[in-house]
Amino acid sequence: MTIDWWGLGLQAVNVLILIWLLARIFWRPVAGAIARRQAAAQSMLDAGKAAQDKADAALAEVTNTRAGIAAEREAILAEAKAMADAARKTALAQAQQKADALMAAAQTTIARETEAARKQNAAQASALSVEIATRLLAKMNTPAVQAAFLDLLIDAIAKMSASDRAALASAATRIEIVAATVPDEAEKTRIEKAVADALGGAADLHLVGDPELIAGLELRSAHFVLRNSWQADLARILKEMKDAA
Repeated sequence: MTIDWWGLGLQAVNVLILIWLLARIFWRPVAGAIARRQAAAQSMLDAGKAAQDKADAALAEVTNTRAGIAAEREAILAEAKAMADAARKTALAQAQQKADALMAAAQTTIARETEAARKQNAAQASALSVEIATRLLAKMNTPAVQAAFLDLLIDAIAKMSASDRAALASAATRIEIVAATVPDEAEKTRIEKAVADALGGAADLHLVGDPELIAGLELRSAHFVLRNSWQADLARILKEMKDAA
């Protein structure tokens, strides 16, 4: 078997030419296209990564914003709760103050009304007591009681100063001897004489009646009154009871 070196050489040349043609005409455009596609893909990857980074940054910002909003919300809620608690405490304190003031005013009013009612009851009781005593004493106006009041009147005149007795005895106006009931003429004359002797002068004496005295004998003139009766005693007692109440 013989080898055709020329044929092999031509085949080899043909292969080399084919390889050169393929490299020149096919592989370079394909490699360029591949490179361009790789570059485009890398660019898309870079753009995608940039978009992802941007999205991550936006997400982080949103997350931070939401966290800030949540914190601000919590702060607002806490502040609102604090303000509500303060307002509630203030309202409760004001309500308590008003309630205390109303209670104090009510207690003062009750105490004042109670005291007024007590005084009114005491006054009514005193007046009723005096009225009962008046009715009882009116039944005791006997000659013996009249004689006792005459003695008391004479004793009261005796305790006056000499100048007062002289001024009363020499008064230009008449002097009334007031009795609860006017006695008979003999008793009337006796009483007038006893009083005139006590005054130590010829006074212008007139015995008159006044049932309001209940019992007793009093001296009255235009500028002088000598109390000596159960009416005067009861009036004094009633005044003392009212003052004591």
